[in-house]
Amino acid sequence: MKFFADLHIHSRYSLATSSQLTVPYLDLWGKKKGITVVGTGDAVHPGWLSELKTSLEPYGDGLYTARKEFRLPEASRMSGEQVRFILTAEVSCIYKKDKRVRKVHAVVMAPDFASFEQLQKLLGALGNIRSDGRPILGLDVKDLLEMVLSLKTGACLIPAHIWTPWFSILGSKSGFDSIEECFEDLSGEIFALETGLSSDPPMNRICSFLDRYTLMSNSDAHSPEKLGREANIFMTECSYPAMIRALRTPSEGFAGTVEFFPEEGKYHCDGHRSCNICWEPQQTQAHNGICTICGKPVTVGVLSRVYELADRGMESLPSAMLPFYSQTGLKNIIAQRLGVREQSKKVINAYAECLNRLGSEFSVLFDIPEEELRRHDPLLGEGIIRMRNGMVTREGGYDGVFGTISVYPEKSAVKK
Repeated sequence: MKFFADLHIHSRYSLATSSQLTVPYLDLWGKKKGITVVGTGDAVHPGWLSELKTSLEPYGDGLYTARKEFRLPEASRMSGEQVRFILTAEVSCIYKKDKRVRKVHAVVMAPDFASFEQLQKLLGALGNIRSDGRPILGLDVKDLLEMVLSLKTGACLIPAHIWTPWFSILGSKSGFDSIEECFEDLSGEIFALETGLSSDPPMNRICSFLDRYTLMSNSDAHSPEKLGREANIFMTECSYPAMIRALRTPSEGFAGTVEFFPEEGKYHCDGHRSCNICWEPQQTQAHNGICTICGKPVTVGVLSRVYELADRGMESLPSAMLPFYSQTGLKNIIAQRLGVREQSKKVINAYAECLNRLGSEFSVLFDIPEEELRRHDPLLGEGIIRMRNGMVTREGGYDGVFGTISVYPEKSAVKK
């Protein structure tokens, strides 16, 4: 079967997240988005793991679903596949290696609660795993990988948002220049990488050393409605073993990804948030990386970092690249169509009406025929069709500021 999966999110136990990051609301928003498999996030946290054990029940091999008493009435009334959950967590590793401080985030996935209970014991002996859903530990990420492999349950580790400047394996501020430099003799145990919101597959593929890895995309959502801003497409049996097999060997059922337009990510370009400086790589080079306003180094973003490590051009990309589908959220398109902010009641009502009449958000964005979209709302349909064809105006994000994607260049974009 074909299905979408968003495998890296957070729970309400993580700092700066929504209080609605609970099983009932994740189940509801998975349905609204059209996502069949949702990562639980934060399964290392004892409180959240306890909640998950109470609110989930087994559903297939290594996946779970919300118990009936933990499903909201709205979700129960909606059509479509029942949302499954896969047990996942993100761990922040901050440590020193080769005389440099490294800050690497990693996603751990496992098929059962016992695996995460065992991992909790291992990590709890090293530091505080209760203060944040994403624990921050003075642990070499290679040692974390060893712990995950020691579980011997099919658990795996995926380096998270690999280009983010501050907290990633290849980030400009505290990362490495290769996967091997980080994981050394265990590098062969890494089979997939999460590209993050500020890059897309073609950007990654100009670095030939990434050719052997499956490129994943996930939302890293901090609220339920941000589910699916990036996601993975599987064409396989809906089970933990089948999904991991597909990630290891894409020909076994990994069918591509749903992507942010990378410019919308908040670290795509270089710059200084406090000085309103946003630069393309050539501008950064022209100024030797120094902000012209405050005289301090700018935050070097994903695009510059990718170019720094690249060894081929866009004209030399591998011919066997998997498909990917760039999108901006349906609420963003509706907000632009109405000329109001995404959080406005007009957008909320129009979004609900759209889903009620046409189906899940992913169906609307990618599958509903053009004529049906235009019958629902000619101007909204035009915006979605433009998005599908990449006919958008892009303003790059930088230094923690999200970029903007406009599907109606003739209209004035309303800032988020």
